[in-house]
Amino acid sequence: MSLVLDMMGGFLWTAAAFIVALSVIVTVHEYGHYIVGRLCGIKAECFSLGFGPRLMARRDRHGTLWQVAAIPLGGYVRFLGDADAASAGSVPVEPARARQSLTGAPLWARFATVAAGPVFNFALSILVFAGMAIWQGLPVDEVEVGRLHPTPPGVEMQLQPGDRVLALDGRPVASWRDLPEVAAELPARPSHDWTVLRDGAEITVPGPDPMPPLVIGLAPRSPAAAAGLQPGDVILAIDGEPVSRFDELRQHVAEAEGRPVLLRVWREGEGEADYTLAAREQDLPTDEGYTRRWLIGVTGGGTYFEPATRPAGIPEALGIGATRTWDIIASSVSGLWAMITGQIGSCNLGGAISIAETTGQAASAGGGNFIWWIAVLSAAIGFLNLLPVPVLDGGHLMFYLYEAVAGRRPSDRVMDILSALGLAAVLSLMVLGLTNDLFCP
Repeated sequence: MSLVLDMMGGFLWTAAAFIVALSVIVTVHEYGHYIVGRLCGIKAECFSLGFGPRLMARRDRHGTLWQVAAIPLGGYVRFLGDADAASAGSVPVEPARARQSLTGAPLWARFATVAAGPVFNFALSILVFAGMAIWQGLPVDEVEVGRLHPTPPGVEMQLQPGDRVLALDGRPVASWRDLPEVAAELPARPSHDWTVLRDGAEITVPGPDPMPPLVIGLAPRSPAAAAGLQPGDVILAIDGEPVSRFDELRQHVAEAEGRPVLLRVWREGEGEADYTLAAREQDLPTDEGYTRRWLIGVTGGGTYFEPATRPAGIPEALGIGATRTWDIIASSVSGLWAMITGQIGSCNLGGAISIAETTGQAASAGGGNFIWWIAVLSAAIGFLNLLPVPVLDGGHLMFYLYEAVAGRRPSDRVMDILSALGLAAVLSLMVLGLTNDLFCP
């Protein structure tokens, strides 16, 4: 009975987190359409949070009805002349008010109004990433020890917060960029000599391997996540062989080629436990494209201490936010193109179930992780909406570009046919994503 309750609780938590994230992203998207449309002289008749029966509503001084509906899966803005919430068709508008409708507005106004939705999604991502950079700070260039992570028994840790690392086993370390290079030159072992500057004095103290087998994160729906591993876990051994460095774990998993492996794991407050799991062969992006690798779904490469941070200025933080948003868009383009050209399998396309599960995991990991994931989703959804597929914003923009070049709008028949094809394509992708969630390993 308790297992059933736990499963129900997990499902409700995941559903609630997904609804909140989706509502935030869609509301920002639709508000972009609304506010830019209003500034362009296009009248919004209804702005709805959710779909279905109306629960509450009020009309503002501009004549727009603001409502909360019963089904909290996104929302919409309906402009004057729209036939439905999706703006997929139009209804006749009296000539005196034609300029206030989406179909009767000038081309530039229609283009700006439609483009505003994805642009607002990108703006949300930029602002969230920038806000997190300001809130968390940015790592200083020098390797300075910040907050210490818990370490398992047997790991020597005499580093202290505030220590500035000068050398590792006698090899100079000037910045964080040097640390992986120096680590690659050193043998993997539980203890190394760390030369640090502490209270103005240069001293050498014993410390852990610079790249320990510390679990920083978990991929959703991965073998490691399914087995029960958690961020902060330390891998002590794999198939009975002690490991001191994350690369040893990666190498052993690759050599196992999918056969089950036994991990000995230490967790703060719980001690040691064994986990058995089998890696999956997955497509992994590289500088040259994509490669197939055996993965268990753990992210590592960190140290047993957080870097010391410095405050981030607003311009610098906005630059970081823009860069991270662009990286998400670029990776989305790369992944989509790789699937279209057959470089990677269609199982890489996730559907609503995998997105909801990832959202629930992000919410469980804390508010900061949840907000970060909303920013990631917002950028991805903004990009998807710009695809030149009729029924998406990108499809409308494609029609507007045709109108600008040809000097006339596409015929109603062409619009109807292309819209039907676009809807079929979108529904097919949704079904494929859902099928992948259910049947892909």
